[in-house]
Amino acid sequence: MIERFRNDGLEFEVDDLGDPAAPAIILLHGFPQDRAAWSAVARELVAAGRRVLVPELRGYAERARPKQRRRYTLEVLATDVLALADQAGVDRFDLAGHDWGSALAFHVAGRHPQRVRTLTAFSVPHPAAWANAGVRQLRRSAYIGFFQLPVLPELILTPRFLERRLLRSGLGPEHAHRYAFAKNRQALHWYRAILAKPRTPTPRVPVPTLFAWGDGDEFVTERLARRCGQWVDGEYTFEILRGVRHWIPEMHPRRAAELVLSRCR
Repeated sequence: MIERFRNDGLEFEVDDLGDPAAPAIILLHGFPQDRAAWSAVARELVAAGRRVLVPELRGYAERARPKQRRRYTLEVLATDVLALADQAGVDRFDLAGHDWGSALAFHVAGRHPQRVRTLTAFSVPHPAAWANAGVRQLRRSAYIGFFQLPVLPELILTPRFLERRLLRSGLGPEHAHRYAFAKNRQALHWYRAILAKPRTPTPRVPVPTLFAWGDGDEFVTERLARRCGQWVDGEYTFEILRGVRHWIPEMHPRRAAELVLSRCR
């Protein structure tokens, strides 16, 4: 069992839970979350007999906050996930992600399918699905353009502002407060790295994949969500969660755990 792992001159905290001999599941959080997003889901997975690895990702971990946006591309972030697996002694693993963690999970599964048994993604589809996603999606994604600006987003995203915004988007008070007051603004580089060069596109995904999207999600349209399967060659399931908003791991942990386990072999 490990408490930390290292990669690229950085050090990351990780929750390593359950039986170390059991099949491993790696859970990847998004923005502006931290690994606590998966706490309730992880408990369900451990109770089902799985080993669960939940890392604090780059930009969030105290000793893993580089300032250069080129160090936050999906290709670089994928090396963090593989370093975690290697240092935990895990050859192949099931992988789940939410939000930016979902985008990263698609990239890992597409680039390194020999390491990934199954993929479960929540809320955010395959990165290639975003091309030509439509006017409604462009309006919902306007904040991504704002996050490209230097300095100003960090000034606007005060803890109180962010907390109110998270609450309005359906996140519970405990998590909204935790994320808003965390020192995680360096993670805006996940967005800024979209324009970093050279860019390595996310390939089609050959592993068994489940993508779950809530029809109350204010950030991702149904049109975009339905496009996800076009970039999955493996066995694919698209699950629409009725009446569910963006924050699936925090607000619906039992359902999230059931979906992860339904995909695992």
